[in-house]
Amino acid sequence: MRSPVLPLTWHLAKSSGRRGLQSHLLAAAASAVGALILLVLLAATLGSADRADRTAWRTPDAAPTQRATAAQTLTTTYVRDKPVTVVTLAQLPHRGPAPAPPGIDRFPAPGQTYLSPALAKLMRELPASQLGDRFPTRTGYGTIGDAGLAAPEELVAVVGRTSTDPAITRATDGGEVDLLAASALVSGFDGASPSAFTASDQDIALLGGGLLIVPVIVLAAAAGRLGAASREQRLAALRLAGATPRQILTMTGVESAAVGLAGALVGTLAYVLLLPALTEVPYGIGTWYAEELWVGLPWLLSVVLALTALTALSAVSGLRAVARSPLGVAQQADPRRTRKVRLALFAAITGFVVISAQSGSQGTMQKLGLIVLVYGAFWILGPWVVDRLGRTVGRFARRPATLLAARRLSDDPRGAWRTVSGLVLAGFVAGFFTVGQIGIIGVHYPGQIALPMEHGNPRVAVAQARERLKEAEVTATVRTATPDSILGATEGVVVQVRGGQAAIDTAITALTPLTPGNPPRTDDYPNAENTAVNKLIGQIGLASLALGFLVAAASAGLTAAATVLDRRRVYGLLRLAGVPLKVLDRARVRETALPLVVLAGGTTAAGTFAALEINKAFGTSVSASGLVQLSACGVVGLATMFAALVGSRPLLRKVTEERSQDPD
Repeated sequence: MRSPVLPLTWHLAKSSGRRGLQSHLLAAAASAVGALILLVLLAATLGSADRADRTAWRTPDAAPTQRATAAQTLTTTYVRDKPVTVVTLAQLPHRGPAPAPPGIDRFPAPGQTYLSPALAKLMRELPASQLGDRFPTRTGYGTIGDAGLAAPEELVAVVGRTSTDPAITRATDGGEVDLLAASALVSGFDGASPSAFTASDQDIALLGGGLLIVPVIVLAAAAGRLGAASREQRLAALRLAGATPRQILTMTGVESAAVGLAGALVGTLAYVLLLPALTEVPYGIGTWYAEELWVGLPWLLSVVLALTALTALSAVSGLRAVARSPLGVAQQADPRRTRKVRLALFAAITGFVVISAQSGSQGTMQKLGLIVLVYGAFWILGPWVVDRLGRTVGRFARRPATLLAARRLSDDPRGAWRTVSGLVLAGFVAGFFTVGQIGIIGVHYPGQIALPMEHGNPRVAVAQARERLKEAEVTATVRTATPDSILGATEGVVVQVRGGQAAIDTAITALTPLTPGNPPRTDDYPNAENTAVNKLIGQIGLASLALGFLVAAASAGLTAAATVLDRRRVYGLLRLAGVPLKVLDRARVRETALPLVVLAGGTTAAGTFAALEINKAFGTSVSASGLVQLSACGVVGLATMFAALVGSRPLLRKVTEERSQDPD
């Protein structure tokens, strides 16, 4: 016999009318937003790993001497405070032909130079004395293709030399201390060490993803609970009419899965359409190539299926009361209380996170796990706090709107929590990134250029440097290096340039021939890794705040509208009893504001505490700008919630005006 479940599900969905359609649209919108942001987070994480892999070929992986076909060196110079990665290659004599590097059609011949498009453009803009004269130009310039670059803005040069050229024979191997220099005999370009400018990209992206993944999952799970009240009333009637619990769960799962699937597909389509715009978002060394941010069809399908399953499971998990006591649901006689076990779980999780964080021995994934646990702890505690808050406020309420708000909080704490959960969890991100000064502070030597002298006499180099600077018309003081210079304990020459950035770039170009294979260094060189990490943290902080508030706005707006639809019968009865619309609206605002102030304040304090602990580890203090940013985030959060409530106010008015035609 054919099962009546699917036809009955379709019939009930169609007969739910305009209000049912509105609930389904809101749920699909929540699923769409969740899919879009999940795919963006996934694209940033996978794309940053792909970006790092694109730079690994530049760091030579040593091959056995008998199998090596070429010599490769990696050096880094700076122009306009931007790093220029220089890869020097030389074919070894009496060996087989060396393969071509990624992005180049052939192995470069001696004297031949290939440039990234951004470096070629910069070379045309700047005088040759500031940049172009650092490279050989006998055979013109070739172009490095996308396969050899991590970002369109990256400055990279590949220079061909002979195996006896000093740029090859005198090149230094920086090793673990200096990640901007390397030298080795190679047989190919399968390097395993990414550039210092991309090595931290994925870890920082994972940090941002860890801070956002739980709010996004919460939003997606909320899609299954939107319209839950009206669905429960409908299913309770079916249960009383003889439907089995299995049939009830199946109908709910199928209906919610269809809505979640539709929303996830819309979110996926939005991601595909927005891909060109996403490539223009700067991160680390620059913007993105489209192929870096394309997650691929398997990941697209995985996200769609995961959100579909999450929506269905969320809807089904809320039907225990319908299966257990359909009459109580139909009569709305079973308030949704919460248990004290939530408080115990919160205390246990918080204690575990604090103890684990103090040990200081976690890797990246362990730290992300702790962040997720913090979110999970607040997610567990949230409904319990809302329930207790409603009971407490109800005892002392003196105004009708406050009393109504308190009763609604205690009657449905989980529903009230879903309305504010996005903004509450965004408070943790705001407190963490605005107060935390987690950048690494470097040592600066303004206007100083240093020439390391592993080969040659520093005293002779001082005289040569003075002569070259005089020819270049650069005003500078030249002396041998001291321990308080950029070089530290390394022997060399230190030049103190006067005249601004153009003079510094001119001096670097003039002095480059004095140290072949080891270009002159500015204070950007020793601070390169710190600068890259600081920049990444700043960018991911802004992105996390922006996406966090986007999730909060979507969660608040969609849930507030769905709550109005779910409670249309209650609102209609209250209006019939003579309660003014203004009182109902005020009750709605207070129902949201009370848990928001208490819980958002708690998560913001938790994020601030975590940031202060990191500040303590780095020896930094809270800046005034951080406090201003935190205040601004608070204002944005309140404005977001107010906008969500205002946006659903016309729906409240319409629902209460149509109470006489309501089928309930």
